[in-house]
Amino acid sequence: MAGRIVIDIFTTLDGVAQAPGGPEEDPSDGFPFGGWQAPFADHSGGEQIIAGIQAMDALLLGRRTYDIFAAYWPGQLDQEHDNVIAAVFDRIPKYVASRGTPTLDWVGSTQLGPDLETEIGMLRDRHENVHVIGSIDFAHSLLDAGLFDELNLWVYPVVLGRGKRVFPEGSAPQTLRLVESAFTSETGAVRLRYAPAGPVRTGDMGAEDRGM
Repeated sequence: MAGRIVIDIFTTLDGVAQAPGGPEEDPSDGFPFGGWQAPFADHSGGEQIIAGIQAMDALLLGRRTYDIFAAYWPGQLDQEHDNVIAAVFDRIPKYVASRGTPTLDWVGSTQLGPDLETEIGMLRDRHENVHVIGSIDFAHSLLDAGLFDELNLWVYPVVLGRGKRVFPEGSAPQTLRLVESAFTSETGAVRLRYAPAGPVRTGDMGAEDRGM
């Protein structure tokens, strides 16, 4: 059975997924709300995020997110208390999608080739649960090409009105199927899991289509 490509994204109610973790994460286009996720951190949400990370056996990232992770997580292995996330990331293979020539100093890192569909197929053959975390620009490419098995959205109760969105204008039309919406954190974040469900279908909301 082929492995799964899971896209994990933290997003606002209006679909903004830019720089949830901190002010310097992605300030492009003058984005002023970097770190918007931080005020909503709580115990139950953290447990769910860690559980998802422990289930993965490979990490797939865009160039910007890879650089951020590579600069931060290896240093967390030296902390006084064990850091579960850092330990998982240290152990599993890391793949980075980039058109450039990134420096791959993080142990276990490999750059993908230019043919994204072929590379994703190889990752499916090699791993069971490949997770894309953040990496919104790269996630757009996967979503538009249908190269994913699950879109895992963490939706937070905040509206920003600007920033890079999960589905920006011009995104490829598609239908998604809700797999699960069973978790809400103490601070109001909701996790929604979706699977691809084919092309967009249209109809008429008249009485005949509604079975009346």
